[in-house]
Parts: sequence; C-alpha cells; structure tokens
Amino acid sequence: MTEVKQVLQQQMSTAWALLDYHVQQWRDDDLFWEPAPSHWTMHQVEGGWAPDFAEVEPTPVPAPTIAWLTWHIGWWWTTALAHLERTDIPAREDIGWPGTCASITEWLGDIHQAWRTGLAATDRLDDESAFPWPAGSGHTVADMCAWVNIELTKNAAEIGQLLILRHARHRPAHRSPR
Repeated sequence: MTEVKQVLQQQMSTAWALLDYHVQQWRDDDLFWEPAPSHWTMHQVEGGWAPDFAEVEPTPVPAPTIAWLTWHIGWWWTTALAHLERTDIPAREDIGWPGTCASITEWLGDIHQAWRTGLAATDRLDDESAFPWPAGSGHTVADMCAWVNIELTKNAAEIGQLLILRHARHRPAHRSPR
C-alpha cells in the first residue's frame, strides 16, 4: 500500500503543478469569458453563486467557463475528500464558490492541502469506494484517489486551453519562422 500511496501522492503533485501553472496566469476577467454561445458558468444569486448544472449532461456538452470549471473542481474534490475521510457528503448546492481568482486559489489550495493530509493518513486504499462509481462496482479508495488525479489533470488542461484561447484573442498574431 505504501508504494501505491507514493505513486498517488506524486501524481497529485504533478496534477497540482499543472493547475498552478495556469492559476499564475489568470485574472478575474478570465473567469467569466464565454468561449461559445452554449456554455456553463456561475451566476450570482442571493447569498453567493450558483452553477449551471444538469443531472443528465446535455449533448453536446456546453463549453464551460473557467468560473464553472473551478466550481466543478471544488465540488467533486470536496465530495471525494468526504468519502476519503468518511465524513458527511456535502450536497452540491452547499459547495460555496468564492468568485475571485485570489479567493478561488486559496479555496482550492485549502482543499488540496486537506486532500494531501487525508491521503497521507489513510489506511483504506484497498477498501471499496462508492465514489464516483456506484456501490458494488468493485472500485477501491485507491481507484478513487487515482480518479481525483486524472480529473484534476483534465480540469487543469481545460482551464489552460481556455486561457490560451482567451489571451490569443487579445494579442497580436505570432508567426513562427519558416
């Protein structure tokens, strides 16, 4: 189990570094950039923020904003952390999204640190996991931890691509030498 835990921790460090690379470049006005007419974002409501969401993902999937992606990271990671630590699973509606780059960076950093602490302390990697799969699927807590690493990597890549596209629209064209 120690070797598996070390691999999971190293993968998490890599995934986090990928996200951090993009976080160092973002600005508050990047959060709500709408990359396509059909998109999911965050909406200010009384008492905070609410995400666009559907129980069954539409086809085609709406293009997410960086705001929505950061909420999504916080939602699934908080849920995975609750499963790892065997605490109450928060309702999706109870996941508060902070709304600015600085506060999002702090929020996700806190979740990241709690995850690292929880992963280091767990002795349950071989136990069955019912997240993100249904109970009885045969997946383990180690599988869930590996999924967290993959999901964070995917979301970091999505944020990076959105930043590249947004910033490319506001810079002069760069041509490579032929």
